[in-house]
Amino acid sequence: MSKHWILFVILTLTMVSCGVSVPEHATPVNRLAKVYPDNHDAVLPPNIAPMNFNILEQGEEFITHIFSEIDQEGIVCAGSTVMIPEDDWNVLLTSAKGKHVFTDIYVKTGGEWQLYQSIKNRVAMEDVDPYITYRLIPPSYEGYGHLSICQRNVTNFDERVIYDNLFYDNEENGQCINCHVPQDYNRTGRSQFHVRQEKGGTVFIDGDHVKKVDLKTENTLSAGVYPAWHPKKNLVAYSVNKTYQVFHTMDVQKIEVMDFASDLILYDVEANKVYDIDNAPNEFESFPSWSADGKTLYFVSANVNVEDDSLVERLVSDYQALRYNIYSRSFDESTMTFGEKKMVFDAAAIDKSAAFPRLSPDGRYLLFSMADYGQFHIWHHSSDLMMIDLKTNALIDLKKANSSLTESYHSWSSNGRWILFSSRREDGNYTRLYMAYFDKNGHVHHPFVLPQKDPETNHRLTVSYNVPEWMVNPVKPTVGEVAHGIGQEAMHAQYGGTSIKDEEVRKPNMQVMKNNLKNALPY
Repeated sequence: MSKHWILFVILTLTMVSCGVSVPEHATPVNRLAKVYPDNHDAVLPPNIAPMNFNILEQGEEFITHIFSEIDQEGIVCAGSTVMIPEDDWNVLLTSAKGKHVFTDIYVKTGGEWQLYQSIKNRVAMEDVDPYITYRLIPPSYEGYGHLSICQRNVTNFDERVIYDNLFYDNEENGQCINCHVPQDYNRTGRSQFHVRQEKGGTVFIDGDHVKKVDLKTENTLSAGVYPAWHPKKNLVAYSVNKTYQVFHTMDVQKIEVMDFASDLILYDVEANKVYDIDNAPNEFESFPSWSADGKTLYFVSANVNVEDDSLVERLVSDYQALRYNIYSRSFDESTMTFGEKKMVFDAAAIDKSAAFPRLSPDGRYLLFSMADYGQFHIWHHSSDLMMIDLKTNALIDLKKANSSLTESYHSWSSNGRWILFSSRREDGNYTRLYMAYFDKNGHVHHPFVLPQKDPETNHRLTVSYNVPEWMVNPVKPTVGEVAHGIGQEAMHAQYGGTSIKDEEVRKPNMQVMKNNLKNALPY
């Protein structure tokens, strides 16, 4: 593309699109134009929505020419807000699979056209899954406001609400919703999320059917919290947590979300039974995640001395010493039992703490977030994405994906080539969604922000994206059908005992533990 760097660009063919044409003469500028969002050098999926953007340079007129090595004519748009025609964009990307697309920006100042260096993006051969779900949540500390769980088609800009917590909102009772997670990328049509307080319970969606279950039993700490669907069986692993917020007066990170107790359970959806997985003494287990073959459950756990009444005081005063490691247990589908607990990654040995372990679909790479301490990394500036190559046990630092601010929750696409993750890199306050290409050689590439129809959306949006998950199929029930299911009486799950194959040392009597926590907590 050396045509850019002669003194004047003289095009032999004037490209025309949307009624505008590329200037025949322009003086080259030896830098990239300032744009938002800036996705230069990102690898793009061939089925992603148009990457609309704003040109931030000062000028009187603006022309943008987007083309590929195959399609030199490409797309031409006028204006400082570049709105790319969807049909033309799809044709361009499809023809450019495995090659590059270029974006040339022309700006007229003082009556003269200038041409900036090309924005360059490679187009991958592999598609992304067409749907993602996420929760939209405002910045909150002591309480929460308007929450919604949404579904977005990333091949275009279609978005719809799966459920909104204002549906049953009233002056006396509020409703919290969180953690929409599908089974096997929603290939089965099964997914779930939690409703708390008003009409509380865990909502299970199965095709068109919606039901609500109370997962709390007298033998477990709480109802299910962080979920993980088994990819084949109608089973869900959960953490059960006693979680509280702690507020700092000096730290720039004003809030710390901490567990004062946590275990793992398994819920058999068809039998409506809850089984213990991990409730060992002195361990806080959380964030379960299955391997793609369903034969291994990964999770994080921190070792904590819970033998005396000073537990809460020690956790609050020494919160930076709480560190979580990654463990696994094998799972036998025929007997529905788990094997011995094994260490996968000792984060505490390097003075770090791990969260959100997620195994790639091919079973080779374990993606997780790592911060200086704790496990609720969405609030930690030190949190970065990390990866272990389980074939070599090498720790991979994903520098191209990370920033100086928070990277936290993440998920793999069904083909293992794309990583969806949340980041606060723009302003440190609001979480936005990014996608990064992960090639077959184990390299992550420069990420791009979730495309928006209006490029200014992320600047105006005063809510954060939370718990993003990929799906190959959309959620079927309408918001009204989901709300109707939430309005029904919850079915109560039954306790079925332990699911550990060989009985291990268990936690002390549940009622004793509850009493200890009740006496220790200041509220």
